[in-house]
Amino acid sequence: MRRAKISIIGAGNTGAACAVWAASKELGDIVLIDIADGVAKGKALDLYESAPIEGFDCKITGGSDYTLIEGSDIVVITAGIPRKPGMSRDDLIVTNMGIVSSVAEKVAAHAPNSIIIVLSNPLDAMVYTAWKASGFPASRVLGQAGCLDVARFRAFLSLELGCSIEDIQALLLGGHGDDMVPLPRFTSVHGIPIDQLLSKEVIDKCVQRAKVGGGEIVQLMGTSAYYAPASGVIQMSEAIIKDKKRILPCAAYCENEYGVAPGAKGAGYFVGVPCVLGKGGMEKIVEVKLNEAEAPLLKESVQHVKDLVKVVKDLAAKPNEQGQPSFPKLV
Repeated sequence: MRRAKISIIGAGNTGAACAVWAASKELGDIVLIDIADGVAKGKALDLYESAPIEGFDCKITGGSDYTLIEGSDIVVITAGIPRKPGMSRDDLIVTNMGIVSSVAEKVAAHAPNSIIIVLSNPLDAMVYTAWKASGFPASRVLGQAGCLDVARFRAFLSLELGCSIEDIQALLLGGHGDDMVPLPRFTSVHGIPIDQLLSKEVIDKCVQRAKVGGGEIVQLMGTSAYYAPASGVIQMSEAIIKDKKRILPCAAYCENEYGVAPGAKGAGYFVGVPCVLGKGGMEKIVEVKLNEAEAPLLKESVQHVKDLVKVVKDLAAKPNEQGQPSFPKLV
């Protein structure tokens, strides 16, 4: 049986962490791509040299040549500048739009049958950028955000409860950022509703900490998180490669779903929703009924996603030196 192949674009902290998690799960052969050829090759070699100790059997290569990604099943895009203290995810949009657009075009040229998972920020706008630039079906372009956000929420609840993280199940919707929508109503500990175990005040504190979880990491160490975001990517990758049909929260293309863009055929948005992930990528969006308190929060979060995408479209439409749109595929 052919071994799966995972290519990771960007060999910085996040890309390298993706490679480590993928190797530890022995998901397939791994390629690291970076404009810094030596960095990609060096990290790939360093990781491969740990295989005899850790006991994984994966081919791991690196470089700057995109021909290395040919035949990839999954391509993870981590490329882009990271957040620094005082920056929001939205501050990254101008620079990272150009980077992600260029990368997605190269992915389409060298790995046209792959499934793209985007991790670059601002996440929701960058997934849209990768979708447009690659020309891939929307089902084969996803953003990793919900897996990370849910993991943070579960981790904070575990700290409050003093119980295993494994027993906590949770759900979040919406954009990746401060306006994400955690849903305590769908949160439980081994089937026990969370509100029977923690007070509303403690639950709200965990919700708020999850919303600003990325900013907390940036303030502590001066740059974006990488271990947990990379872990979320590999959780999604494993579900796709093994055709597990897992229901995971991802930034997925929505039109009528959740009322994101009703009737807007081909003009929807990538929003964090529960998805069935399998060999086809995003195979189904799972809709849950929201109550009167939750629905407006999701609507507000979706509006922020729409605002970010409008920024992408406006920047893409700006004339270049030849008087043509700077990024015509994104308009």
